[in-house]
Amino acid sequence: MAELLKTAGLTLARDKLALRLKAVQAEPGVLLIADEWGPPSGVIAVHWHSVLTADLKVGWISMLLVDPDRRRNGVARLLLKAASQAARSAGCGELVLDSPVGPGDLRPFCLATGFVESGEVFTRALRKRN
Repeated sequence: MAELLKTAGLTLARDKLALRLKAVQAEPGVLLIADEWGPPSGVIAVHWHSVLTADLKVGWISMLLVDPDRRRNGVARLLLKAASQAARSAGCGELVLDSPVGPGDLRPFCLATGFVESGEVFTRALRKRN
């Protein structure tokens, strides 16, 4: 999986990746990996929780990544379909995906798979950075 992250410009030491994967497993949600006779070709991570603005839980897609060599082969659609089924089974009423514009822009994919644009996302660090 470290190699797949590297294709998106995300370099992460294997020990740190292992710790983060373990932490993700402890939270409600799913981490699905597409594997085709070799290194993983795609990954999706969805976490769900209740929010005050919706009757049902909301599933937040925190990562959707497909190896550049495997794009346009349906890998992302299959991952999204499986993650959607898992979120629906967990009682979610909708999925949210923050798709930043840039290399690997997910906007066209999101629109083609039924997502609608609904505002912007802002982030704020909770600790001072040195």
